[in-house]
Amino acid sequence: MNTSLAKILKITLPLLLGVVLIWYSLSKISFQDLVQYFKNADYMFIGLGLLFGLLSHLSRAYRWKFMIEPMGYNLRLPNSIMAVFATYLVNYTIPRAGEVTRATILTNYEGVPFEKGFGTIVAERIADMCIMMLIIAITLFLEFEFIFQFFIERFDPFKISIAIAILLILGFLFFIFLKRSSSTFAIKIRSFVEGLIEGVLSIFKMEKKWAFIFHTFFIWAMYVLMFYITTFALDETSNIPLAAILIGFISASFSIAATNGGIGSYPVAVYAAFSIFSIAKEPSIAFGWIMWSSQTLMIIVLGGLSLFYLPIYNRRK
Repeated sequence: MNTSLAKILKITLPLLLGVVLIWYSLSKISFQDLVQYFKNADYMFIGLGLLFGLLSHLSRAYRWKFMIEPMGYNLRLPNSIMAVFATYLVNYTIPRAGEVTRATILTNYEGVPFEKGFGTIVAERIADMCIMMLIIAITLFLEFEFIFQFFIERFDPFKISIAIAILLILGFLFFIFLKRSSSTFAIKIRSFVEGLIEGVLSIFKMEKKWAFIFHTFFIWAMYVLMFYITTFALDETSNIPLAAILIGFISASFSIAATNGGIGSYPVAVYAAFSIFSIAKEPSIAFGWIMWSSQTLMIIVLGGLSLFYLPIYNRRK
């Protein structure tokens, strides 16, 4: 596959998937009913959700300073904040292009070499991935009985055991292959994993590592609170169990990587998670759309203002 075609597919496929998922979600609820849910929603809780989301973004911008300062650069907080919001906005157009934009902004307005700035963003993503895995582990620990019972009722336990055993054996064989093989593929995978480990360990070597760790936990605590508090905006989702909130949050978080900014995929992911708990499809999809729309609107407004104001704020430099 040539490079041009690969780039076109990288842009168009997520958008096409988003369009398909928008159609799918709207096939589960009429547009008139969806509008009615928006009208009847309690916007005080939506506003609180926006506040928690805003706090997480500001914390992310402040956390970035801890990674830039050891390299000898003093990242100005306004530039960091505007770069973060610009990142989110650009990711709605081309997946992962926002990270490149963020590193470019750092180079243009703070004089940080692109490769160094991009390296800090990768390290941030590694830290975020670790917290996401921790949230999944906590969810499995707290709701193990429910999750186990859910799969037992729907799938043959013997087949599940066989599938797990096969996956473990394949995983072990793949590990041996990566460890001993000298193929280009194996070397790339080993280098990637080593880079991830090095990125995680580098966090503990930075001067303000505890402040960085605190902000990392704070960012994700705000994400979870943002999701949780917004459930009170609809009567039908105001009393859902903790398990539904955690699994819904995890499902929705992964959906953002599936399409540009979670377009179409976010409401479907919420619906899929909530359906496990027998929550009606209409309020589930409506909540997903309310959640996604409110956060997207904030990103469009603040991201747009950031891109507009960045050259004005830095005009003297």
